[in-house]
Amino acid sequence: MTAAATLLTTWIAHLRDERRFADNSVEAYERDVAAFLGFLSQHLGGEPSAQDLATLEPRDLRAYLAFRRQGPDALADRSISRALAAIRSFYRYLERRHGVTNARLALVRGPKLKRSLPRPVSEAAAQNLIVEAGDAAEAWIGARDAALVTLLYAAGLRISEALALTGADLPLPATLRVTGKGGKERIVPLLQVAREAVARYAELCPYALTEDAPLFRASRGGALSARMAQDLMQRLRGRLGLPSSATPHALRHSFATHLLANGGDLRAIQELLGHESLSTTQGYASVEAKKILQLYRRAHPRA
Repeated sequence: MTAAATLLTTWIAHLRDERRFADNSVEAYERDVAAFLGFLSQHLGGEPSAQDLATLEPRDLRAYLAFRRQGPDALADRSISRALAAIRSFYRYLERRHGVTNARLALVRGPKLKRSLPRPVSEAAAQNLIVEAGDAAEAWIGARDAALVTLLYAAGLRISEALALTGADLPLPATLRVTGKGGKERIVPLLQVAREAVARYAELCPYALTEDAPLFRASRGGALSARMAQDLMQRLRGRLGLPSSATPHALRHSFATHLLANGGDLRAIQELLGHESLSTTQGYASVEAKKILQLYRRAHPRA
């Protein structure tokens, strides 16, 4: 019978090569399921096989979740929920590709989570981030940073989607075809200001932006990484006095929230963001409603 570790390897290859999940997502899935299989090796007294996975009882999975809540590395509810989602995703793959089924594990419920609302920056803060990003010692670095921040805010891209652009995408068109989570494509319109910011960066960049090379480059010519983009935002929010929630992804939240505040249609915003479910996009409506209520309470004479 196939070892569970081998099945994990084939599943991760499937997520990376067939489903084209982002590297961070693949690493998180692998880490969560590898931890589960490691626990089973101790729990069952040996490396688990496909047969072991098929015959696990709900109490075994509950024992694992309880184990992850203990010790100095104990997981919070949201991380427990994520780990359980990864295990369920692994089992769905096993059923489809290897005929390994275990319906009993569906009886295990994760913790109830309070849905967190997106935390966008204000319109003024978004503009200040773009201006501040362009202030760098080297002109091409400033142009690059301003182009990246502008693109994230103006088009609502995920950082992985922006960093996946290559020289073949130049000059940026009026509408850009973006490959998002799970290899799902969507069409995103680009504002002229974003296209011009990227064109200025491309003109100043000292490295050849060939068709098969990454568009956004690090100082030494390699690909700009998500970690570098996060570090950039950390520096910018420090200079501007913005909260720690002002991350690259917050610019995507800001794109959606500001569109909605200025009359954007929720269904259209769903398409622009590439959300599969409208309920995900509705979180932005909750943010806007909360802001309106706060304004009402501050401004009404009887509040």
